Amino acid sequence: MSLFYADENFDDGVVVRLRALGHDVVTVQEAGEQGRDDPRVLERATSEGRCVLTFDRSDFKRLHQNDPIHAGIISCTRDDDRDALAIRIDRATSTAGNLAGQHIRVNKPQTP
Repeated sequence: MSLFYADENFDDGVVVRLRALGHDVVTVQEAGEQGRDDPRVLERATSEGRCVLTFDRSDFKRLHQNDPIHAGIISCTRDDDRDALAIRIDRATSTAGNLAGQHIRVNKPQTP
């Protein structure tokens, strides 16, 4: 089980599915932090020991490169198949070990 902090634009349906898989997920909205910029989102997640869930790959990649001291970042490709995305996140985090300081990319598979 991982501790996640879903940023403002992260898909609520994926959050629900991750919770069903046993993950502890808090959203920016639930924390009353809507409208905060990405550095503040990462700061809040880190202070709570939570890994950020985001679709904003480039912004969080830059934040990671500037300061890799955080509880982890999972940057995802949007996917309308919420179950599949939740499963990919679950698998990526379960095999990654300690997520602290890691920026993990979870991509939508290419369709033939």
